[in-house]
Amino acid sequence: MADSNTLLDKLDGLVSRFEEVSTLITDPSVIADQKRYVKLTKEYKDLGKIVKARKEYIGQLQNVADAKEMLSIEDDAETKDMLRQELSESEKRIPELEEEIKLLLVPADPEDDKNIVLEIRGGTGGDEAALFAGDLFRMYSKFFEQKGWKMAVSSYSEGAVGGYKEIVCSVTGEGVYGIMKYESGVHRVQRVPATETQGRVHTSAATVAVLPEAEEFDVEINEGAIKWDTFRSSGAGGQNVNKVESGVRARYMWRNPNTGIEEEILVECTETRDQPKNKERALARLRTFIYDKEHQKYLDDIASKRKTMVSTGDRSAKIRTYNYPQGRITDHRIGYTIYNLASFMDGNIQDCIDHLIVAENAERLKESEL
Repeated sequence: MADSNTLLDKLDGLVSRFEEVSTLITDPSVIADQKRYVKLTKEYKDLGKIVKARKEYIGQLQNVADAKEMLSIEDDAETKDMLRQELSESEKRIPELEEEIKLLLVPADPEDDKNIVLEIRGGTGGDEAALFAGDLFRMYSKFFEQKGWKMAVSSYSEGAVGGYKEIVCSVTGEGVYGIMKYESGVHRVQRVPATETQGRVHTSAATVAVLPEAEEFDVEINEGAIKWDTFRSSGAGGQNVNKVESGVRARYMWRNPNTGIEEEILVECTETRDQPKNKERALARLRTFIYDKEHQKYLDDIASKRKTMVSTGDRSAKIRTYNYPQGRITDHRIGYTIYNLASFMDGNIQDCIDHLIVAENAERLKESEL
């Protein structure tokens, strides 16, 4: 029971913090400070899970002690069977709870609860890469539908024969970044392109970038320094599109803290026919872009500490291969291979993500030496 007591010692200290935070989030001065309030409500939610697990853990330890004591004094055979059953269930549940608690004690990625900006770009392979980028976009769209998440496309550039040279969209829902962060990187496809007359298999690629969406207080932007242009949107949408300057373009000079160099950031949005709405969304994208650049240093630090690159922000790493002739998907980070490519491309990617989460959790536990 020594191990259990060590774990309980760790948990006891968190109970008083949980009580302190639950008082703080009702304090009007804390509520007035949005940045602090959001941080504390997140901490309250995380600590709440630990406190709940602790309660169950103590209960199960008590059940074991009680059942053992009762067994030593009980004579009735039927009651003894019932007690042995209860003892067996509790003894099975305790190690499961210990693993759950250890994971809860490892600091989670503070970004996990955030919404995302998803960028998919056709890489090497010309028209075929653009078609594959379109296939990936369709795959993710179906996955978002399954999760009940909302997606809004902010900009896209179509390929010559279909698909996308580039498509950018925002995705909102519960814990989006925590699930989608594993998709950042280079996705490689091996198949016979529609344009191939000899039936040869070609290899091409598309890059996926998953950026945690910045909240207003994550990034400080001098809105007065933004230069705004408007232009007419092109594409479907009837006569209104050609007559009204609803598209917006924001130019912003920003000093990169990692390099100390001033850079011009250019963001466009043609998402809606309403110019103020497009302006609002362009501002959100600008915030996310800056946040991502500043956040990249944090990701690089994680990457340098980790031996396996399960969910680092390295966007040049080849993470997955989609082999059409064999109907095979391989995730190179964890050596995960399955032969149900059609289902995978239909948005059924959760199983692969679950394997990546398990691998990352094992890594985090090793790092924290709990």
